[in-house]
Amino acid sequence: MKRILLGLAMATSAVVMVAGSLNGVDRSNLDPTVAPGENFYQYACGGWQKANPLDPQYARFGTFDQLAENSREQVKDIITSLGTGHKKGSIEQQVGDLYAMGMDSVRLNNEGASPLLQTLRTIAASKNKEDYVALIAMLHMGVGAPFFNSAVMADLKSSNENLLYLMQGGLGMGDRDYYLENDAPTVKVRKAYATYVERVMLLAGYKKGDAKKAAKAVMDIETQLAKVAMTREQTRDYSKLYNIYTTAQLKQEYPNIDWDTYFRLLTLRNVEKVCLFQPKSLATVNEMLVKLKPQQIKDYIAFKYVDAAAPYLSDDFVQAHFDFYSRAMSGKQVMQPRWKRALNVPNTLLGEAVGQLYVAKYFPAESKKKMQELVNNLRVALGQHIAGLTWMSPKTKVNALVKLNSFTVKIGYPEKWRDYSGINIDSAMPYWYNVEMARRHEAGYEYGQLDKPVDKDRWWMTPQTVNAYYEPSSNEICFPAAILQAPYFDPNADDASNYGAIGVVIGHEMTHGFDDQGRNFDAQGNMVDWWTADDAAKFNELAKKLGAQYSAEIVADGVHANGEFTMGENIADHGGLRVSYSAFKQTAQGKGEALIDGFTPDQRFFLSYANVWAANITTEEILRRTKVDPHSLGVNRVNVAIRNLEPFFRAFNIQPGEKMWRNPEDRVEIW
Repeated sequence: MKRILLGLAMATSAVVMVAGSLNGVDRSNLDPTVAPGENFYQYACGGWQKANPLDPQYARFGTFDQLAENSREQVKDIITSLGTGHKKGSIEQQVGDLYAMGMDSVRLNNEGASPLLQTLRTIAASKNKEDYVALIAMLHMGVGAPFFNSAVMADLKSSNENLLYLMQGGLGMGDRDYYLENDAPTVKVRKAYATYVERVMLLAGYKKGDAKKAAKAVMDIETQLAKVAMTREQTRDYSKLYNIYTTAQLKQEYPNIDWDTYFRLLTLRNVEKVCLFQPKSLATVNEMLVKLKPQQIKDYIAFKYVDAAAPYLSDDFVQAHFDFYSRAMSGKQVMQPRWKRALNVPNTLLGEAVGQLYVAKYFPAESKKKMQELVNNLRVALGQHIAGLTWMSPKTKVNALVKLNSFTVKIGYPEKWRDYSGINIDSAMPYWYNVEMARRHEAGYEYGQLDKPVDKDRWWMTPQTVNAYYEPSSNEICFPAAILQAPYFDPNADDASNYGAIGVVIGHEMTHGFDDQGRNFDAQGNMVDWWTADDAAKFNELAKKLGAQYSAEIVADGVHANGEFTMGENIADHGGLRVSYSAFKQTAQGKGEALIDGFTPDQRFFLSYANVWAANITTEEILRRTKVDPHSLGVNRVNVAIRNLEPFFRAFNIQPGEKMWRNPEDRVEIW
């Protein structure tokens, strides 16, 4: 929850490289009918967009997704070559059998809703608030999040200690605005959600009238939760989220929740204190447990269970799940093939087990070495930027430089792998049973961290994940193996290409340590105010100005981007660009003016960055992401971000009067 992701989901290098050569920019990616000064994103990516029309199985597909597809194909090759007959409990048996069960459509369709029935009977037999709390805890063990949610993470103010967090939850559509706003697209999604609830409850065995009542109960409960939920912008302020309660205080203020039973069923022992992110939301849950009709509560919890299981059941469940979450919410038209859906299960639930196999086959040692060099160069460049800031005092600069030089850098894969031997993958049992047990095992592992010191060596992404992250509590940046491959990253590529793509990724993650959230943590990962009041005020002023640039952009249907919600990612993009460009200018290529395929080094840098975000996307997905995604849309990550960099204007001779021009006094320079 605290991890600040790159959120790429759509990126790869603009420069298509052949290993060992220095190819120029792939001119087929460009749209020569558009001038760079009119719309740089369209100029740099328009050819790619035209050549890659949106596949109906995607709501958004970009060059980054191509890299993710490559990683998926690699994982598929590994898993399908495992065969059968492996020793019980081995990585090969666990991964291979779980994938095979997901591929067995005949068995899944024959089983229908039967894997759900025992739990649904238990839910139906519940009678009082004590029973309901037990059911909530049952789902919180990795299955779903009815009413609220919980997690064990590092204490925000004591980063070596783990702490239990309680937070708002229970919203099937993911964001409060889907329940509260009344514009046409939102109302359409809301109606589709009610239809979906009724549909899957019918499939689960409810009678027609009962399924309709269940849909109403779900909508009523979730709407009540939405009304008291914090907004997306409010949840970005850690100081408002850090509310410590002793267990005694928790029991006193929220007495309708049997906390002893809840903690026991989550395998938590000796819980002395918790951090309650949103007290107002939990207060509403506390009231609901005694004010709602028993059948409403049971229908709501039953739906949460059915909803969690739907992707792992028969085709009619899977289709219903797709029709709402993918088609209605995102605009996807075609479901992904079964092998992709089946592959995702072991790739997620047994992630590091698959990661071991992946790294052994696909991650060359030279990639790690080259990445370390790039990271070191970017760290030096960011240090120079910090030292040269005109708006920051020497005192705060010292603290910032201490934090920068304390970064832990993780590249490729963890030194110590997770042990999954406690998971019993049994092909004699239904697919959903195995998925559920694996998810419960993972939840038990997470909750089990409460009694242990924070594991600073732990990775929060698997090696086969195409992404990157910054973790404030451990002050670390991480780059999994899968993102470190051509064409996104090539050890043999020219510097302009690598610094424009993976270099900006590195700078992006580093800058997360100094964005509007990350800046609240010190070198040890503790939430400590190491800023002078004057410096903090200047930072906030600059951040607000940057946010306004994004909020001015219309994304679709008259809807504006949300520069406040996307603030952290926008600052990281801004800093990543500036820092990577500075590091690039220290290379031999960056210092020169030699043309490659007709482009200067600076032009190649910015073109490389632009095609990181080349993509096609549905209107539905644009609107959905504007509600739930803290990252700006790809077009804004290019056109808004680069217009704060003077070298961009020089590289393409952008002049006043052109749409891409931004007056110097309107540009923002933070890091």
